[in-house]
Amino acid sequence: MLLKTAFGVGLVLALGFGAQDAVAHAKKETTQPADGIVLDASPPTIGMTFDKPMRVTLVSLTDADGRTFELSRTDNMQPVSEFSAAPPRLPMGRYLIKWRGLAADGHPMQGGFSFEISK
Repeated sequence: MLLKTAFGVGLVLALGFGAQDAVAHAKKETTQPADGIVLDASPPTIGMTFDKPMRVTLVSLTDADGRTFELSRTDNMQPVSEFSAAPPRLPMGRYLIKWRGLAADGHPMQGGFSFEISK
């Protein structure tokens, strides 16, 4: 009986800490442009929203040939819930945005999204 109780308490604690850990990390909620969208023109903004502040440490914009395009950031590398950067006027083609960041708890995060310009 004591062994079952100890196991039960251990299981509850493990699940509780796991749930706490999952809640602690920031998550990307939306992107601008939306992931996979086909646009008629170059987007005025590249952006992401997070459910908790995130320090975006790297963001890159490349085309299908691997050419990199500069982004003009406004966050000064400070933690933000809404990140935005202005791209140059982009020609027709497919684009990939890759990002890395640090959540408030120091957990490294990364991701990416893409879009296409058809005209």
